Amino acid sequence: MAFFKVPSCGVLLLLFFIATCFLFQCFAAEVEVNQTARLLVDASQGRLIPETLFGIFFEEINHAGAGGLWAELVSNRGFEAGGQNIPSNIDPWAIIGNDSSLIVSTDRSSCFERNKVALRMEVLCDSQGTNICPVGGVGVYNPGYWGMGIKQGKTYKVVFYIRSLGSVNILVSLTSSNGLQTLATSNIIASASDVSNWTRVETLLEAKETNPNARLQLTTSRKGVIWFDQVSAMPLDTYKGHGFRNVLFQMLADLKPRFLRFPGGCFVEGEWLRNAFRWKASVGPWENRAGHFGDVWMYWTDDGLGYFEFLQVGISHTDEVDTSAVLPFVQEALDGIEFARGDANSTWGSVRAAMGHPDPFDLRYVAVGNEDCPKKNYRGNYLKFYDAIKRAYPDIGIISNCDGSSSPLDHKADFYDFHIYTSANDMFSKTHKFDHTSRTGPKAFVSEYAVTGNDAGTGSLLAALAEGGFLIGLEKNSDVVAMASYAPLFVNANDRRWKPDAIVFNSAQLYGTPSYWVQQFFRESSGATLLNATLLTNSSSSIVASAISWEDSENAKSYLRIKANMILQVVNLGSSSVNLKVSVDGLGPNSIKLSGSTKTQLTSTNLKDENSFMEPNKVVPSLTLLENAAKDMDVVISPYSFTSFDLLRESVSMKMEGTDSFSRSSI
Repeated sequence: MAFFKVPSCGVLLLLFFIATCFLFQCFAAEVEVNQTARLLVDASQGRLIPETLFGIFFEEINHAGAGGLWAELVSNRGFEAGGQNIPSNIDPWAIIGNDSSLIVSTDRSSCFERNKVALRMEVLCDSQGTNICPVGGVGVYNPGYWGMGIKQGKTYKVVFYIRSLGSVNILVSLTSSNGLQTLATSNIIASASDVSNWTRVETLLEAKETNPNARLQLTTSRKGVIWFDQVSAMPLDTYKGHGFRNVLFQMLADLKPRFLRFPGGCFVEGEWLRNAFRWKASVGPWENRAGHFGDVWMYWTDDGLGYFEFLQVGISHTDEVDTSAVLPFVQEALDGIEFARGDANSTWGSVRAAMGHPDPFDLRYVAVGNEDCPKKNYRGNYLKFYDAIKRAYPDIGIISNCDGSSSPLDHKADFYDFHIYTSANDMFSKTHKFDHTSRTGPKAFVSEYAVTGNDAGTGSLLAALAEGGFLIGLEKNSDVVAMASYAPLFVNANDRRWKPDAIVFNSAQLYGTPSYWVQQFFRESSGATLLNATLLTNSSSSIVASAISWEDSENAKSYLRIKANMILQVVNLGSSSVNLKVSVDGLGPNSIKLSGSTKTQLTSTNLKDENSFMEPNKVVPSLTLLENAAKDMDVVISPYSFTSFDLLRESVSMKMEGTDSFSRSSI
């Protein structure tokens, strides 16, 4: 996996509250009424939160990349998914016509050394004579990933490679799923001499209508033999021109992530090493990328979305490499790091530079393995990687798979990986997981967390609130927790291999689950200042709260944010609220501004409520002005809610914990 620092978007002061009623599996018997709580915040002292605390983890699962974040519309564009032996299956490509009009097969005649399989189309019919082609011609079509989402007015670039024994007249079209409605079309005419050798063809198609379930067609009415290979269709307006689907990438950007972990856990290793992700095969021109079958999540990827900083460890889910034979895998890792960070004149840095990125990437961390600590060869292999990487790149942080939260590690590491998938009650109880972790030694990287099972469904409010409590715990323990990310990030609704997920999409729609929206409450936390906060309650309810300060550098405004998560031991859906008295010390008179202070709340009528394509905004945060904003104020926390109070304030000096200095830049 690789990590990249995302530029800081500002630091602010915030108070968060999550109020939720849990009932031991979400159902209640008795209700606590007239509950009160008091939060005491000292705004004069604080501790800096790591700039990289909250980020995102991308894995190729649920067609997150292929058919998702990566904007390529064609599935199996190189005809390699059916394997290297011919004849092979060309699925999901399908034939337009019958065996009296054309014969479609595969052969190994491609001009691309890594992708030798090409499509051979022998057209038997013609525009005249005894065997006349049907109206519209014959050929092949590709439905993409459960339909191509085509939008009126948008332009799509189609690229393919062609070879023929004679002249060609190819109709390139975007059509409806049955081929009866034409959305866009372009005619490609070439002489025999133009296409006697493999030739790259590029054309632009502007959609005249919208269709969420479209397909790409290549048809002709001219007799002859034609070969096609590496057929691509992508919208022109990808995110900043980098090939990412705009709306999906924007949802990631809205989280303001401070790091990116990729290319994944299980996807990297494969069930067997022969199907592991090989980073060297994912770089260079897309036409030369071999693609591979991911045997953990069981689908083919063309690897158009390449992972430059891929680290190949010598282990998979099912087989392992003996430590005595692991050195080639170590060298593979070092080559991968050189690709990311090496000088543009180095062996692998020059490959990166040739791809248009001469400057090194900001690769800071490398994780060795994924959930592999119990395996017999892990420690021996890990140490080989650790020593080799540290010799070449002493500044890179090495992440061990072994959990160091409860007892010290028995090997060298800068960080340790911590994963948790569990019930809502257990997740909320893990709010205090790191309270008693040693303050010395490797720090935690909580790279995968989520509520799963019945509590979560496909993304419930209940799951989100429990995760919110856990995140408050990570925020408060950010002196020993360096980074955290939710998993999985994406799911194509047509191929749900795991649930729940943060962002759900298909070819034309998308929405964030409540878990996605809870993460937005923490997007200002990285690099902010954690304030001393004490919560007092009048009941046995379990309540957690935090307070941070941050500055909006774009608008030159300072905020104090309070966030709290309260889980009552009994749940009455919608009936019990908590009266919270907030007292902020260390501020001067009139230091909180009424104008500009806000309240953001995530709630719904039922803990099991979820968003959907029919109701994408059923459970989303609502923003209102906070009319009684002050350093001493009374607020009501609704049940089943995550509530955040952003108090706009005058900038003041603050003493930083463990120092004799004062800071104005972090509040």
